[in-house]
Amino acid sequence: ELVHCRARRRFNRGLRRKPIAFLKRLRAAKKAAVPGERPLGIKTHLRNMIIVPEMIGSVVGVYNGKTFNGIEIKPDMVGFYLGEFSISYKPVRHGRPGMGASNSSRFIPLK
Repeated sequence: ELVHCRARRRFNRGLRRKPIAFLKRLRAAKKAAVPGERPLGIKTHLRNMIIVPEMIGSVVGVYNGKTFNGIEIKPDMVGFYLGEFSISYKPVRHGRPGMGASNSSRFIPLK
């Protein structure tokens, strides 16, 4: 068993048109690449695409709602979703002054 139950169910129900077209573009980029070089990055919005062994070695630009984050697919990524490697929010930085901070806490000395 290479992937978890949810991924197996998804593949059993068949791939739709967009994921198939995406895999076709990845194949073409790999074929066009010089041996030993990284293939050209393929941009995609398909954050819900499950990484399959065929994608290993490819470079994918995964959209996070603002920019495309470049990801090189490695063997240990198989079975994960593309979106898991492209964070779509900026992590909260607790304890930092910002909007709504009081005037005294907003002041940071310029040592």
